[in-house]
Amino acid sequence: MAMPEVLGVIPSRYASSRLPGKPLVDLGGKTMLERVYERACAADVFFRVIIATDDHRIYDAAKKFGADVVMTRADHPDGSSRVAEVARGVDADYVVNIQGDEPMLDPRMLEELVRGFIADKTADSATVCVAVSDPKVLHNPGVVKVVRARNGRALYFSRSLIPYPRVDTGYTVYEHLGIYAFTKDFLLKMVELPPTPLMETESLEQLRILEHGYTMAVIETKYPPAGPNVNTPEDVEKIRLILAGNERQGGNR
Repeated sequence: MAMPEVLGVIPSRYASSRLPGKPLVDLGGKTMLERVYERACAADVFFRVIIATDDHRIYDAAKKFGADVVMTRADHPDGSSRVAEVARGVDADYVVNIQGDEPMLDPRMLEELVRGFIADKTADSATVCVAVSDPKVLHNPGVVKVVRARNGRALYFSRSLIPYPRVDTGYTVYEHLGIYAFTKDFLLKMVELPPTPLMETESLEQLRILEHGYTMAVIETKYPPAGPNVNTPEDVEKIRLILAGNERQGGNR
């Protein structure tokens, strides 16, 4: 059976309130965007990986390192909308929204996501999670948690600790990792859905999918990113230290 056509898209904006010019920050001799692009291309599931941007600085930098890059409109409300603009013009079965601030992304996680999604014949979308137990993570509202049904579909995402351990049953808490896959048809439909109360209350875009009655498979990954996503100068320094350590050890994961 032939593998469906899977498109990877990396939405990339120059503006960032905490770290302006974030996609082009230098991380060990390469921009963050180049590192994300290389890791996405290393995943053995995409027939094409595209950088989507509205900024000529990002466009020019991507062209310089040989990326497949397209200019999009500047008025997109979120990354999914930008990804959808690109996907409309590409013949694909599935589309993966790859976050551009994950320079330590593991290509094997992308493979797990895509293959798990394809195996679930009826889900509209998919994402990944990883088990967590550190109390600092469990009670950090900056870390999104997810609970799943027995069939692996998402029941709810929250910045709060879910489930609340009223009774200690040994239940595993899962952190949601913000990477998404969609059938192309659903992606184009999803970006037209109006905002929903829970989405706005938690400030979590993925809740719009659940509140409108659509489904999201949640796949537990064995290969979470080997470092933080980059939002602050402190995150940049952490990534640089990790990369320097990898270089000393002769590896790149």
